[in-house]
Amino acid sequence: MIDVLRLVAGFVALVAGGELLVRGASGLAAVARVSPLVIGLTVVALGTSSPELAVCLQSAFAGRAEIAVGNVIGSNIFNVLLVLGLTATIAPLVVSSRVVRLDVPLMIGASFLIGFFALDGVVSRVEGLIAFGVAVAYTVWSIVESRREKAEVVDEFSREFAPKESPTLRRVVLLVVYVVSGLVLLAFGADWLVAGASAIARRLGTSDLVIGLTIVAAGTSLPEVVASVVATIRGERDIAVGNVVGSNLFNLLVVLGLGSAIVPGGMPVSQQALTFDLPIMIAVTAACLPIFFTGHRIDRWEGVLLLFYYVAYTTCLVLSSTSPELVSTFGVVLFGFVVPLTVVGLGISLWRCLRPSGP
Repeated sequence: MIDVLRLVAGFVALVAGGELLVRGASGLAAVARVSPLVIGLTVVALGTSSPELAVCLQSAFAGRAEIAVGNVIGSNIFNVLLVLGLTATIAPLVVSSRVVRLDVPLMIGASFLIGFFALDGVVSRVEGLIAFGVAVAYTVWSIVESRREKAEVVDEFSREFAPKESPTLRRVVLLVVYVVSGLVLLAFGADWLVAGASAIARRLGTSDLVIGLTIVAAGTSLPEVVASVVATIRGERDIAVGNVVGSNLFNLLVVLGLGSAIVPGGMPVSQQALTFDLPIMIAVTAACLPIFFTGHRIDRWEGVLLLFYYVAYTTCLVLSSTSPELVSTFGVVLFGFVVPLTVVGLGISLWRCLRPSGP
């Protein structure tokens, strides 16, 4: 019972800490007169990835590298399949921001880069530094590109991230308190979550990797769920999509990159993650490309399909721990029927997008 309480307390602390950090950091950026568009594309994306970073560092230093790696891979799969799927089911997501559209190929490239680094079973410290350097370059690029955005996209981000109050001394102090409190909660939350998740994994006879891919990944991705769903309900579709794409980029390049650079010996990647979960993450990420570029939108049916894939993936993970003999049968059914249906559906969407309009 105490392990479950630690797990729940860790989730609560991580979500609260991430929210406080996002509010404080975005508020301070606004006081410093940083563009609301830049705040949304960089500060908020990094803030919503802060639970993953806290868990990655805590678990890696605690000798639970599988939780760290599983958390990053699982969070990225969760963000694309569940978060984007859920938000697109609520309302079709029309992507008008050129930054978001260009970020999708970069997200795919970052996934392949991490996959390449992990081929030898470890993301080394040098490779982690390279990934982190790419993140820095990406942030600078986002700031430069944001100045070329359409007026309606700038207005959308301004409504969400422009300062609501004048930058008084009391306001600045409050924002600093938010940031510090958020960091403290993230530190404690990560410690409780890793301890609780590890204990539960041992009790259930489940690997740290599976726990990281499922429970921990879902818990640390809660900020992305809340931010994207709220943005969708408000009609701020670019923010919803940009939050997911930006968070996935930061998960790969900052969370895993910085974690690999700091932890002695780099970040080890298990054989299961290398042969199954990492390829799934790359495939899921690559699937965003035709979805985003068939009319620059994610329709409701595509959102439902993404949700179905998340259920199928989670089912496969559960079966691999409880009934390994059923995994191959489940995989044949999944790839034999669902994948062709997906290809046909995307083909129809592409045809509708490219066909000439009527007179």
